[in-house]
Amino acid sequence: MTVERLFDEYGHFKRFQACLYFAAVFQAIACGIHYLASVFLVETPNFVCSIPGNITDVLYGNITGTSLESILPVMKPAGGPLVVRTSEGEQWELSQCRCALRIDPQDFTYDYYGNKTMKECSGNFVYDHSEIHQSIVTDWDLVCEKEWLAKLCQPTFMLGVLIGALLFGDIADRIGRVRILMFTSVCQFGLGVAVAFSLNYYLFVVLRFLLAMNNITSMGYQVSSGYLVVVFVYVTEFTGSKVRTWTSMHIHAAFAVGIMVVALTGYLVRVWWIYQIILSTCTSPFLLFCWKFPETPFYLMAKGRYKETQALLDMIARFNGLECRLKAEDLLEQVNMENGKALLEREEEERSTQPEKKLSILDLFGSWRMAGRSCTVWAIWFIGSLGYYVFSLGSVNLGGNQYVNLFLAGAVEVPSYLVGCFAMDRIGRKKTCAPALLLAGVACMLIIVVPPEIESLAIALSMIGKFAVAIAFGLIYLYTCELYPTVIRSLAVGSGSMMCRVGSVVAPFCVYLADVWIYLPQLIVGILAFIIGVLTLLLPETLGKPLPTTLEEAESLGHNPSKKKSTLDTKNAEDGLELNQHGAKA
Repeated sequence: MTVERLFDEYGHFKRFQACLYFAAVFQAIACGIHYLASVFLVETPNFVCSIPGNITDVLYGNITGTSLESILPVMKPAGGPLVVRTSEGEQWELSQCRCALRIDPQDFTYDYYGNKTMKECSGNFVYDHSEIHQSIVTDWDLVCEKEWLAKLCQPTFMLGVLIGALLFGDIADRIGRVRILMFTSVCQFGLGVAVAFSLNYYLFVVLRFLLAMNNITSMGYQVSSGYLVVVFVYVTEFTGSKVRTWTSMHIHAAFAVGIMVVALTGYLVRVWWIYQIILSTCTSPFLLFCWKFPETPFYLMAKGRYKETQALLDMIARFNGLECRLKAEDLLEQVNMENGKALLEREEEERSTQPEKKLSILDLFGSWRMAGRSCTVWAIWFIGSLGYYVFSLGSVNLGGNQYVNLFLAGAVEVPSYLVGCFAMDRIGRKKTCAPALLLAGVACMLIIVVPPEIESLAIALSMIGKFAVAIAFGLIYLYTCELYPTVIRSLAVGSGSMMCRVGSVVAPFCVYLADVWIYLPQLIVGILAFIIGVLTLLLPETLGKPLPTTLEEAESLGHNPSKKKSTLDTKNAEDGLELNQHGAKA
């Protein structure tokens, strides 16, 4: 027995744990907010070049008007230029990144076959403010030759997530979980508000980059998923094993709630800096009571702070309405017994039988079986992250109402985690992960045959894909832990997490392929998800099996021949025993 004994004595998820859980998870909403906020921060409305002079008449096909603002809402970028006439009598054809002056026109008509003088835009543009009142694109003219700067915002944020993961490492194991919770919460609020007051594009990108680095402050579990991991480890160390799978999985649901908050705020607020301030302050109430959070019992015991552990045990008992009968010395005695005797004897036996070996990431590929397993696991991490962010970021490009699309992209996650938790404990990890990826692949590839006029069907298929990918993405952490032995488990999870970060960096660039074809990002994810889903079927099932402790045990997972041989040996042994028993009776 270890520190886990306190949950058997005081409850796995009673009043004390529930209060901490929902308070900590509430702040995790900020992760979803900051990861997806750029969807509306860098939104580009319809625009055309601006020309000198006062415009008196505007033509767009059969549509006429007296100002650009009245025609821009119905303009389509691929539908031809706007034709305008100024008070001086000049006629111009206005496109998004260039304009043309008609030479000696006779009549004011949309079609013109005479000579024109082509000119590039001189940095002045007119934007459609009917849908988007103000974004960083309209404020800093991030269009045409500067369009790549707007598209760089989300990849830069994801790059900050990746670099922060490498820099911060296991900082919380050294200074404590609560301090990191407080630090990251304050930084999320401060940097989030500071972004709204950026004076130029470059300051905006730098502040968002720092915000991303803060979001990935890790807890030493070698998996870098930002503040979400801080919360994950904190609530994991305060909940018992009977509910740990559910509590850890549903932390991701808070991220989904953050996506829905982004959609709702984007719909209500169309000015980017006000939008950013509201998103940054909506979780600020957490700052008022996070300093009251206690340190986790696992951390206190590991650091030898036994008096604080005893005070925490007494507080948990009182809060849960139970008698304070558990002493820190009881936990200390059990821990010392295990660490002092059993582990020492086991370590001496292992050292006497084999020399000490320094393990590296290459041990994930120590045999053909383990190499294939590692490549498949990495692929699941990658497609889980890539698909998750492609479906989320790309939902606004599917047609229809972009705010409703993003809200649905977050809403479908909540039931996906419920289904995932139920399925992985009933039918197994592999039988949940593989069908989920295959379903995502089929749903996305079916988008190809959807007629362009049926936008609702394409959106529904995309949401099915997001639902399925979220299931696979939610369980891959636990599945990875169960597929690898103790000696390389942290390496497996850490390397898988790195592939996850690579997928999140690639995702924005994949979303930009919608400029080529609106459903191309979903098609790419669908093909990859289907292939990886087939490969997942080759992985062993781990449900109900003990965690492997050696490379040999891990390699034998799902090894049918050995299983058959073991069964045959057992059968032969039983037959021999029966024969001996009959002989003894005779």
